[in-house]
Amino acid sequence: MVDLGYYDPWYHDSLSIHKAVGILAAILLVIRYLWVRLQPRPMHLNPNNSVNTLMAKGAHALLYLSMFVLMISGYLISTAKGQGIDVFGAFEFPALLADSAERGELAGDIHELVATGFIILVGLHTAASLLHHFVFKDNTLLRMLRVLKS
Repeated sequence: MVDLGYYDPWYHDSLSIHKAVGILAAILLVIRYLWVRLQPRPMHLNPNNSVNTLMAKGAHALLYLSMFVLMISGYLISTAKGQGIDVFGAFEFPALLADSAERGELAGDIHELVATGFIILVGLHTAASLLHHFVFKDNTLLRMLRVLKS
């Protein structure tokens, strides 16, 4: 999207879709986070391996934190001019703060930085799940994909 010109028709359409999907993803993220907190956690395969347990918990915490920061910063960018976000014509998510160009610029910088880190973190998470499956030959990936019960 950053390579499109302002007068390119796809610039505005893609931005509207991006914002609407972001609002829906934020709603689903809150529901998912609450669901995970309320459900019993499965036992780790090797509870004695505190390094793996610590890394897994840290990675999951970073994934959730980065998603929350991405969605909050995206909201702050989108509402920096004091206008709400239209969600596919179904409803409008309101701008709760007064307009502020400075806030929009800062949120944009944070959004870009965290998005890059999030992509890297998802790649590392994927690599770790494949490492568990092909090198450690445990059931971590199968449990993640819900092929096996926890």
